Amino acid sequence: MYLAESRSAKAPAAPGTRPGRRAAAAAVPGTVLALGTVSLITDVSSEMVSAVLPLYLLTGLGLSPLGFGLLDGIHNGVGALVRLLGGHLADRGGDGRGTGRHKLVAGLGYGLSALCKPLLLLVHSVPLIGAVLAADRTGKGLRTAPRDAMISLATDPEHRGRAFGVHRAMDTAGALLGPLAAFGVLRLAVDGYDAVFAVSGCVAVLGVLVLVLFVPGRQPRAEAGPPAAAPSLRDALALLKLPDLRRLTLCAALLGLTTVSDSFLYLLLQRRLGLATDLFPLLPLGTAAAFLLLAVPLGALADRIGRRRLFLAGHGVLLLAYGLLLGPVSGGPAACCVLLLHGAFYAATDGVLAAAAADAVPAEQRGAGLALVGTGQALARFACSLAFGAAWSAIGATAALAWAAGALVLCVAGAARVLRSPEEAAA
Repeated sequence: MYLAESRSAKAPAAPGTRPGRRAAAAAVPGTVLALGTVSLITDVSSEMVSAVLPLYLLTGLGLSPLGFGLLDGIHNGVGALVRLLGGHLADRGGDGRGTGRHKLVAGLGYGLSALCKPLLLLVHSVPLIGAVLAADRTGKGLRTAPRDAMISLATDPEHRGRAFGVHRAMDTAGALLGPLAAFGVLRLAVDGYDAVFAVSGCVAVLGVLVLVLFVPGRQPRAEAGPPAAAPSLRDALALLKLPDLRRLTLCAALLGLTTVSDSFLYLLLQRRLGLATDLFPLLPLGTAAAFLLLAVPLGALADRIGRRRLFLAGHGVLLLAYGLLLGPVSGGPAACCVLLLHGAFYAATDGVLAAAAADAVPAEQRGAGLALVGTGQALARFACSLAFGAAWSAIGATAALAWAAGALVLCVAGAARVLRSPEEAAA
């Protein structure tokens, strides 16, 4: 649907070509499509594991909700800490115009995650599984900022919302296929969980090969400017002195503190509906389908109405999902609505936040700037996983979600004030 036009700046439009359609095509370069393909394949692998992991840990290994919250936090928090390193390493070794070692660092991250999938076949205790998950998230942390930097550097600024939307839609197509693949493997294989982990590892290797063969190392739209010295780690941390980036990072962290992890949300749905355990891997499909359908239109909408405004609105949608889970309505229709709202939340926030952060960071430090925002958000979600798991164990799942919903209302209000520019605040 969105085709890259590498020669659009030189060749005139073909007779009968509509300018709007040509502009939409040019808005999404080939680099974005190649990275989207890598993410699609990798997400099939990752979501195969994520779809079965909660039940594997809670029913197979007898882990408590608090213990699962700890592991789920590790699953997200470790990658957040490494993300800063990944962004910094990707920016170094370039020419000062945003053409650093983004592909190399991203490739290392994808490769590390691919190696971790088969290791789940060999470990059967909670500490060892936690170590493997930490290594897997280390790989994700290394690759996320360089990948998003490549997307932003390859795309014109006015089209970044759309480009990130296209990438996230392709990424989410993998998230949609992953649980389906896990469901099929569980149905067909005798040793279901081990078979899921083995197939996941093979798919992850394919994603690494696509990255190596089809993603260009140098971005064609890297922003022009005089060469500059490679940024140091201190320079990366000093990016928080930029007012726009500081406000975005604080806002992402504040809202991340009240974002209940996907795994907990699916467990709440499964227990409320009384679904059989072999149907649990299908729950993420609702979120992924909504994300897939809405990522591109909401990304384009963010380009028109403002990325920060849509980011806040997305958390309002998440609050509606919490409200439905807490309300008296139950059954299949209510579950479908919760999953639809959950997917809309991701479509309005995930790529939109990355596009907004790219606007606030110079090209030569794009990886580090995106990593700072993503790290603040991920560390906050790590804290939320720990707190929600403890609250579930202490006061029950429903009460814990009610507290999270109340906190989200306060955080959305606080984030709206944080994102206001000094001129808007004085008005």
